[in-house]
Amino acid sequence: MGGDAVRNPWLASPGSAVPVGRAPRALVAESWKRALVRLDPERVAAPLVYSEEELLERRRLHPLTPALPVIRQLLVRDADEDSQVLVAVGDEAGRLLWVEGDPVLRRRAEGMHFMAGAGWSESDVGTSAPGTALALDHGIQIHGAEHFAFAVQPWSCTAVPVHDPETRAIIGVLDITGGSDVVAPHTLPMIEAAVAAVERELLVHRLRAAAERPLRRSPRRRIETAPSLRALGRDAATVTANGRTTALSARHSEIMTLLAWNPSGIGAERLAELVYDRDDATVTLRAEMVRLRRALHDAAPALEPLARPYRLPSGVELDVANVVGLLDRGAHRAAVTAWSGGPLPGSSAPGIVQLRDEVASRIREALLDCAAPDVLLAWANTPDGADDERIWRAALHGLPRHSPKRAGVVAHLELLEQHSS
Repeated sequence: MGGDAVRNPWLASPGSAVPVGRAPRALVAESWKRALVRLDPERVAAPLVYSEEELLERRRLHPLTPALPVIRQLLVRDADEDSQVLVAVGDEAGRLLWVEGDPVLRRRAEGMHFMAGAGWSESDVGTSAPGTALALDHGIQIHGAEHFAFAVQPWSCTAVPVHDPETRAIIGVLDITGGSDVVAPHTLPMIEAAVAAVERELLVHRLRAAAERPLRRSPRRRIETAPSLRALGRDAATVTANGRTTALSARHSEIMTLLAWNPSGIGAERLAELVYDRDDATVTLRAEMVRLRRALHDAAPALEPLARPYRLPSGVELDVANVVGLLDRGAHRAAVTAWSGGPLPGSSAPGIVQLRDEVASRIREALLDCAAPDVLLAWANTPDGADDERIWRAALHGLPRHSPKRAGVVAHLELLEQHSS
């Protein structure tokens, strides 16, 4: 598995819904038509919809959580090291909550964002077993090139929706992903049996909880998520707190991003230097901090900065830090996709420029260390990697000998050499 994605043999071109060659199964052809309305099979990638904190909260609250031991006993137990099998549990919208199984295969699958926290509905990635099973509300097997996204076509998968045992509403999906073995004829009945066992377990758990409820009542606790700051790929950052999102001004975006990146705090003179490029701007900075606190007072009072040193009063989830977390987990493709030009790409504040350079350098070194050639090319085709000869050469070295991408890489390297001479 892995390697270059294979162009789907049923489409004349990425924008065409006209089958060529062997006719696809009807349900696959219909799924492709639905996807082609909004997606490009050459570029589509599963979005990362949950941060780590949000993922933990979704797992805790999801109705499938009580049945997780049954799922692991029936499916995950045999999907151990060298099994070449992954078992995924998704919610009713196709967002993966758990992906377990062969650890080597898990690392490979992260290259196509098949990982916890990613969206795999049909609207996200087109035809795939989890998304199409949810769209059709029945079990399905998707063989290799039947996948809509070219990057997913080296894989195969089988998935079955899970229903609420009382209302019969869809509450999730069970999926097995791997090579051609996971679409063997016996696999679909096996997962259907596992789903039936899961639904029985959910009903038993619910009846048991109902029987115990009069004996122990506890007040419903309000679930609050950590405030977040989004600065990647945008010139004006947004803060989200208590379910409300507020856009910041360009200057306030710079200040909040620097404070979130430095949770222990920054002194006034140093922060003035990082924002205004001079250390004698502390009076200007203090006036701006007053305006920032005023702007946050109604929208996110818990994030009003404290002084001496300037710092945020509580932990805030910064999307730039999430990129570093993805790198540390080896999810290189996800980190490249999330980067989107870095934090506040239009800002020339020295501290923001330094932050962009620091994290971009970390991404670059991580990719050069162990990334697959398609991930290297994804970085090479960003402003950060376009002129990086070492990245392009590493991608060329990793591409298969007969890959059609080699010609384009060689041509780009020749242009770089011309410009440097």
